[in-house]
Amino acid sequence: MPGPTRRTPPTHRATRRRTSRPSSGKSREAQMSRANVSTTGIWSRRELPAATASEVPARSWQIGGSTDIVTPAAAPRNLPAPLGDLSRASIAELQAAACSLLPRSGIQLDKRRRSIRKVAEHLSTFEGGAWQERWDASGYDTSEERLASLNPPASKSWTMTSGLTWLVGMRVIVPSVLTLRRDVVSDFSMIFRECQKDPLLAQVVDRIRNASNPDLQKHRALTELSYVLASQGIPVADLTPGALIHFDVELRNVGRGRETYERQIGALIWEVLHTMGRFPERTPATIRRARQGGPRSVEEFVDYHGVRDAGMRQLLIDYINQRAALGMDYSSLRGLTGNLVRNFWCVIEGINPEQHDLDLNEETYEAWRQEVDTISTPEGPKPRQGIWDLLIAVRALYLDLQTWAMEDPARWGSFATRCPIPPIASRGYSAGRRRQAERMADRTRARQPLLDHLIRHVTAEKDRLQAFRAAASASLGAAGFDFDGVHYTHVRRATPVRSSPQKGPRARRGVEFEEPPQPERQLRVLGAAAESINISAEEDQAFWTWAAVEVLRLTGIRHEELLELSHLSIRQYRRPNGEVVGLLVVTPSKSDRERVIPMSPELLHVIAEVIRRHTTNLGSIPLVRRWDPLEREHSDPLPYLFQYTAGPLRGVFSTSRIAKLVHKACATVAKDRPEFEGLSFTPHDFRRIFATDLVNNGLPIHIGAALLGHANLQTTRGYVAVFDEDVVRHYQMHMANRRALRPDHEYAEVADAEWEEFEEHFDKRKVELGSCGRPYGTPCAHEHACVRCPMLHVEPRMILRLDELEADLIARRERAENEGWKGEVDGLELTLGHLRDKRGRAIRLQKQSPC
Repeated sequence: MPGPTRRTPPTHRATRRRTSRPSSGKSREAQMSRANVSTTGIWSRRELPAATASEVPARSWQIGGSTDIVTPAAAPRNLPAPLGDLSRASIAELQAAACSLLPRSGIQLDKRRRSIRKVAEHLSTFEGGAWQERWDASGYDTSEERLASLNPPASKSWTMTSGLTWLVGMRVIVPSVLTLRRDVVSDFSMIFRECQKDPLLAQVVDRIRNASNPDLQKHRALTELSYVLASQGIPVADLTPGALIHFDVELRNVGRGRETYERQIGALIWEVLHTMGRFPERTPATIRRARQGGPRSVEEFVDYHGVRDAGMRQLLIDYINQRAALGMDYSSLRGLTGNLVRNFWCVIEGINPEQHDLDLNEETYEAWRQEVDTISTPEGPKPRQGIWDLLIAVRALYLDLQTWAMEDPARWGSFATRCPIPPIASRGYSAGRRRQAERMADRTRARQPLLDHLIRHVTAEKDRLQAFRAAASASLGAAGFDFDGVHYTHVRRATPVRSSPQKGPRARRGVEFEEPPQPERQLRVLGAAAESINISAEEDQAFWTWAAVEVLRLTGIRHEELLELSHLSIRQYRRPNGEVVGLLVVTPSKSDRERVIPMSPELLHVIAEVIRRHTTNLGSIPLVRRWDPLEREHSDPLPYLFQYTAGPLRGVFSTSRIAKLVHKACATVAKDRPEFEGLSFTPHDFRRIFATDLVNNGLPIHIGAALLGHANLQTTRGYVAVFDEDVVRHYQMHMANRRALRPDHEYAEVADAEWEEFEEHFDKRKVELGSCGRPYGTPCAHEHACVRCPMLHVEPRMILRLDELEADLIARRERAENEGWKGEVDGLELTLGHLRDKRGRAIRLQKQSPC
């Protein structure tokens, strides 16, 4: 007897978890050489040489096609039948099959028979020969009415849900995820697994149960596994990566509250099946990486914005592919597509749906300018600051087509037309850039005096919360503890009396709270106002805020460069006289040179604290992959410094997370300092305040290359004792790939005179009060007024000398006041302010533990 046709779950167009497919190869336009094609567009500063077809890396993992459809698993010919074919069985046969499993008392078996009969008799009222056909005809999969509502008394509602649970578990019907979420009993997962009699499923369940994840995550994983197999009508052997992601989309669509955006649905199932080798070879190790996908093609970018006219869609695709062939990185490609498709042509189609070519009349052009000259904000329309970039991109489109039409009339001639943007429209470009520079300069001037207040706050907050956490950890065995004049009580959890396969442990009611062992990351206390405080989370946040602010302000690196710092970025150079100089290697980007930054004592302390935080319990810094949102790709596993822990998962901080930490710190400072009201720092503000551009004035990289010996793996031999050799190889390959993007002259051979100058540089940095932190190869810009100079790093042992200088300055100020020398008084006041500031920093450095 043939089985019923399986109900096909709907496909879903992916949302932000959209993934893409690899392109079938470069188009013939993209294979044109740079010498044969020109453009009037302004090139991005992150410019790349054009890649040949052989150089294009294969995408690591793609799900779905160019339309971004996430589909369920392929439907089997027949439903799994662990208890035999019951698709057209009688009610008595269904009852007998259910009662053959999970033997219970006579009362329980009687309830099971009654619940199955109740559901089966109700389904018999609908058309269809098989039970699945009757279920589909009932419409409960999409109806807002719950099946349990057929038994109005609450005490009897279990009858319908229990019966449905057994019919689904025995593979009689295939319900939707919505039905499973609302119409099955809480023990559905246990009943479903018991019905299957599948050895492979038993292996997967054992792997999940033995995982190191928290119990609640394992209970949810078992429930999700039963849901996905039941809703798609497949055995676990047919569970594919695409099917699991499809289930993720469906469950989020019908979920409630945090379930729709916070939970890692299917994460543990994915990891177990991947470890067992059940997924294809190149499948990512986690479902999170699979959701992110890889770089999108130009076609997918254009289709994402929804161009209605087929002819203009193809023209935009061909034009952007042509521009990409001239050398453009992924981030710039995305920006160009956004300007031409979203901000230009899609706006034109909204203004004039009858427009099918680039020949715009004056009325349409003016309407477009009026639309794009402003942007909508919660406070109302505001002028678009990037209007000049948009105008240049659109004007380049027209001028490029005119130029290419002369070179290849057959291909581009029909698209060439006059440019509606007059040359006078870009006349204000230079003035706009100047105004932008003025805004940035004003922003820097407003924040520079406030930087010290922010540093003092984040440092004090870190120290306070570390002491708070230490006091809480030391008093775990006590009822409570006092800290900073406030009494705190540890949060207790009730001892579980039994477990639900669906919801995890259930607490015993009406009993005294007992002392549970609390992991460090879950250290919670109750304050005087009975508010719950997660000390571990707050201390962790304070530490990483402090670390990010300190590294950004002491190095001037970009925030993406901050996140690329790893344990392998830290090197040391031993001078002939025995002095050891700490060096920080900043990875070369596609727009910037590789830099080697000598580390000050403050920076050494911060880096040492970050490393110590990772290695205290783990021995070495864990290896994690970093997601690059600009290139939409994952790195090889490396010991990144700025990585976080979220339960069993580890990852690298994102740029938005770093920005939020800094913004929250500024908001806290604003409560005590009115100057911070309405003002915040961004990670790039620290780079502007750094005063000197290390790109232009830093250590020449060809000297740094000889210093670090990057061509020789033996340079990093010391790391092999901590990290596997393949980790070091990944790092060297990463550096080599980045260096290949830079001009050859940056890695020239080092001349003897240059090396001698480099050696002498460290001697010239030494002054009376400490050392000068000016970049390599630059003279003193402050005429040796070291006390006022922001580049001076005062050694803690010179604090007494600062006291002597302060006393002398105070005496000079008193005489100047007596003599009426007001200009001298102002100068001495300024010097005293800088001196006291440097003494405060030296005292903080003295209190810090040695590196």
